[in-house]
Amino acid sequence: MSEQTTDIDIVRIMEMIPHRYPFLLIDRMVDVVPDVSAVSIKNVSINEPFFQGHFPGHPVMPGVLIVEAMAQTSGILVTETMGAQAEGKMVYFMSIEQARFRKPVTPGDSLLITIKKLQNRGPVWKFNGEARVGETLMAEATFTAMILDNDK
Repeated sequence: MSEQTTDIDIVRIMEMIPHRYPFLLIDRMVDVVPDVSAVSIKNVSINEPFFQGHFPGHPVMPGVLIVEAMAQTSGILVTETMGAQAEGKMVYFMSIEQARFRKPVTPGDSLLITIKKLQNRGPVWKFNGEARVGETLMAEATFTAMILDNDK
């Protein structure tokens, strides 16, 4: 297990998780405490492809994509926790519970996504996530993921 990391840029993020445009939904990691927690930033731009249809004239970031940004942040946490053991592995959703969407996320918002590991049993990890703009809670969810070999 590695030590706390305070900054991971987009280039390193793309080395750690397989997501790419238009589905890479985190821009920077600002804090990772292996086996404990992670914090990322998603800068929401009007140029996001989903705003074309969600919703014309009233752009709102889909809640499922906010939860996906939480999952990608937790993927970085898992990768940092497992170190070399994470190579060749993929993180897959198993369940999403208690998802709550408090306020709409709109272009110009900077989402601060905080993930806390709740438990880990073998390849199954459970997390709690929150997404905030400033001090305002925008969304929250508890979710479970499984770490599996990447069968290319």
